[in-house]
Amino acid sequence: MGKFIVKRIFYGFLVLLGVITVVFLLFNVLPGDPIRMRMGQRTDQKSIDAIKEDLNLDLPLHKQYFMFLNDLSFISIHDVEHPENRFYLAEKKYGTPTQLVNFGNGKSIVMKAPYLRRSYINQRPVWDIISSTLPETVVLAITSIIFASIIGIFFGILTALYKNSWFDKAVSVFSTLGMAAPSFFTALVIAWLFGFLWRDYTGLKNIGSLYTMDVYTGESYLDLKNLILPAFTLGIRPLALIIQLTRSSMLEVLSFDYVRTARAKGLSGFKVIVKHALKNALNPVITAISGWFAGLMAGAAFVEAVFDWKGIGNAVVDALFNYDLPVVMGSTLVFSTCFVVINIIVDVVYAVLDPRVRLQ
Repeated sequence: MGKFIVKRIFYGFLVLLGVITVVFLLFNVLPGDPIRMRMGQRTDQKSIDAIKEDLNLDLPLHKQYFMFLNDLSFISIHDVEHPENRFYLAEKKYGTPTQLVNFGNGKSIVMKAPYLRRSYINQRPVWDIISSTLPETVVLAITSIIFASIIGIFFGILTALYKNSWFDKAVSVFSTLGMAAPSFFTALVIAWLFGFLWRDYTGLKNIGSLYTMDVYTGESYLDLKNLILPAFTLGIRPLALIIQLTRSSMLEVLSFDYVRTARAKGLSGFKVIVKHALKNALNPVITAISGWFAGLMAGAAFVEAVFDWKGIGNAVVDALFNYDLPVVMGSTLVFSTCFVVINIIVDVVYAVLDPRVRLQ
């Protein structure tokens, strides 16, 4: 089991390294001038040279890549004695480091917090922007996947039990439309219908975030009603997929001999379904749920933008409009890390529940 976990972590590390490399190369070949983004159109050459040195843009591409990795890594090489050196360990960037190995002449291997650099627009650290918006995206994604999982498994079981009935066909049509409809189009329709046109009946708003500011006191308060429409919108596509997966998996399991034996023993239909069939039918569904949860965090950008939800997806959309590349790069790496970590956890849980996974 220990070898299995180490192997999965190693594969996850390789995936992250690949993502980091692709992100770095992609955003270094895109058009745009980060110096003008920071300084505006009117600036002197001395200021331009200073910004280039600060952003490491005066170095060859391979050295920029190495310094990018050095910034992101928990364990990295730094100079702890000479402030004029590019590799000087500045606490304002990396926090309080822990020195692991001292090579002399100021060079050391240290353990530190990853540094995602600063926004071109407001000069805020990218991690501050992400940490202030990520919790709302996590709440939105968790609510969406819980809604999709509960409703999807329930309807998947019903459609399997009433195969080829009018109910089964109606749910199949809904799930097909749910998987086919783009998220941004669904978000616009739901926001217009339930948040604007029928607002007097639903009591919901077409825009809003997890916290709402009181216009009289200036204080923010938790407003869970604003969560309903974006969570429902974001959960439609995984809901449709979970219904189809649960249905097909249940139909397969219900045809097995041990299920027929359980029925022949006189067990009630409820016990046969819940204790015998459903337990073995949920493996592919759990895989889909874990993958969709990681995907929802990255795919929430359009939904957050439509509903003005103050999450990381909305921040990424704003950064794209303003060509704020450090925010986009940092958010992409955070999304990728979440995806890899969730998949590693799911693989380990599978290996605990099913020893055949470890053997394979």
